[in-house]
Amino acid sequence: MQTGTQAQPSLILASGSQYRQKLLQQIGLDPLCISPDIDETPHPGESAGELASRLSIEKAHKIAENHGNAIIIAGDQVCDAGGVMLGKPGDANTAKQQLAYCSGREIIFHTGVCVLNSATKHLQHRTAEVFVHFRNLSSEEIDRYIKKEPALDCAGSFKMEGLGISLFKHIRSDDPNALIGLPLITVCEFLRNEGLSII
Repeated sequence: MQTGTQAQPSLILASGSQYRQKLLQQIGLDPLCISPDIDETPHPGESAGELASRLSIEKAHKIAENHGNAIIIAGDQVCDAGGVMLGKPGDANTAKQQLAYCSGREIIFHTGVCVLNSATKHLQHRTAEVFVHFRNLSSEEIDRYIKKEPALDCAGSFKMEGLGISLFKHIRSDDPNALIGLPLITVCEFLRNEGLSII
């Protein structure tokens, strides 16, 4: 029945990531989760930070095509290991190679986040950086970690919120949640700007 007032927008997470969903649930949100189907191939000369930003925006716009009255949250993370982009390992051998490469290095994780109001077309986006300095890891430590916590669906082959924290010398970030998948401080800010109160 039409009431003459505009329906409340849906809240959508443009992702199939269980990690991003759990982060939003931590702050009391229960969005509809829809995985966007986009090409994530980097453009020639595109930096890790530029790629993370672009993909987060493209994901939000993709979901908006079929949802005209929604607040859409989208994120993307790209790991920059000294100019080498590391993705999700997918298997234990690749995870071992990634962790061996990261051993003793400072790695930058770029997490792009976007909030798009598909009704008003208002778009907010930002890229958060997390600097992760890995300890010098022995091959035995790497093997034990992969057996105990196979983070095969995580860029960089670790879970910071789990045993992966033991791999690091230090982490520098304005929002450590960005390393898990979404900078929640920024997400809360963007949602408040759209009139959605978290508390």
